[in-house]
Amino acid sequence: MKLGIGIGWRPEIAEAVEALPGIDWVEAVAENLCADHLPASLVRLRERGVTVVPHGVSLGLGGADRPDPGRLAALAARAGLLGAPLVTEHIAFVRAGGARTATPALEAGHLLPVPRTWAALEVLSENVRVAQDSLPVPLALENIAALISWPDEELTEGQFLAELVDRTGVRLLIDVANLHTNHVNRGEDPATALDELPVEAIAYVHVAGGVEKDGVWHDTHAHPVTAPVLDVLAELRSRVAPPGVLLERDDDFPPAAGLAAELDSIRATLDADRGGVRRPAARTPKAGCPVDAASGGHAPTPGTVEPEALRDRVAVAQASLLSALVAGTPAPGGFDHRRLAVQSRALAAKRADVVAKVAPELPEILGRGYREAFLAYARSRPMSAGYRRDALDFAEQLLIADRPEDEAARRRLTRWWQDRAAPRPPRRATWPVRAARSVRVGR
Repeated sequence: MKLGIGIGWRPEIAEAVEALPGIDWVEAVAENLCADHLPASLVRLRERGVTVVPHGVSLGLGGADRPDPGRLAALAARAGLLGAPLVTEHIAFVRAGGARTATPALEAGHLLPVPRTWAALEVLSENVRVAQDSLPVPLALENIAALISWPDEELTEGQFLAELVDRTGVRLLIDVANLHTNHVNRGEDPATALDELPVEAIAYVHVAGGVEKDGVWHDTHAHPVTAPVLDVLAELRSRVAPPGVLLERDDDFPPAAGLAAELDSIRATLDADRGGVRRPAARTPKAGCPVDAASGGHAPTPGTVEPEALRDRVAVAQASLLSALVAGTPAPGGFDHRRLAVQSRALAAKRADVVAKVAPELPEILGRGYREAFLAYARSRPMSAGYRRDALDFAEQLLIADRPEDEAARRRLTRWWQDRAAPRPPRRATWPVRAARSVRVGR
């Protein structure tokens, strides 16, 4: 299936996307689409024959639990509504804790890396098969960018992806910006990863911008695509002609001319004469290693441990990591504490940014004090549900503390909270009760 050149559709740039020349397809975040109707812009694009692919971000297929049937049904519904030829998601976990670990359920609000171990691969592979059985069209999975590495991993990224494809037949969405990110942050060679993964399984490719700060590459999707990322795209192109390539931009959107210029750079990279497509190096699957980072002990031959026992081991490891990142618990052994601190700050900052988008009234009411107030809230309240719930809980905590100090602003915040949560403003005495209830539910 040939897709061509595409761009990530976002409401903020909908008009610009419709006007861009040479756009063959677009990708839309599945969770941002209503189940029963499409935005008018996507309807117009589809009427012009532009393919729309739903891109999921919340399944958490790399997590310890099997995929949630409701989330799978929602993704399948979006695929049907769009008439999409495939759907895509990520090789990541996004939540942890809960019944398997007898700890509070936590949401990362972000894509976190799966340990590249045989145990994690077993769990991921079964989750992928469950998802494939529930979706009406083929599934492709994306490699993610990461600030942190799991200790004692048993497979490289390319080997891990190759094994996953061999076990499930899933397609791949290769993000070349993420390969560059992992090169800077984890010392992983993009060319080696491309040599090891099955390029024939690639459904399409993502290209995105980022920025380097203090030796750490941040995959922001809010900066222009850089030359090193285009170099990785050229490396991929030297191995295979990708069926589709898509530009991602999620924030700080440039004018339409800026988007067009980035798309032109992508086209030029794909069209450059590089001596033809060469055959990638032969893949050599790596044998099992004695140490399993997800289990904290010695790993038996894959397939000899009960599936639920494997899931429990992965659950404990992921819950420990996520709790350290969002709840301030001690860091698990073997992790780089400096990188964990960077990741923790990035997660809190993303929470603040996304809450400001889903509830724009909050930064309007709080003004310049919004961000400082939200980050203080985030340090004491890990996210246990979605961003809309997070916005309500943040407002509730402010009101319980008789904030903001400005009376007019406090009245506005009270009305905002009442319109969405309850007819009466929260009282200080209700906060311990709510906090205790949230912990009991997560156990």
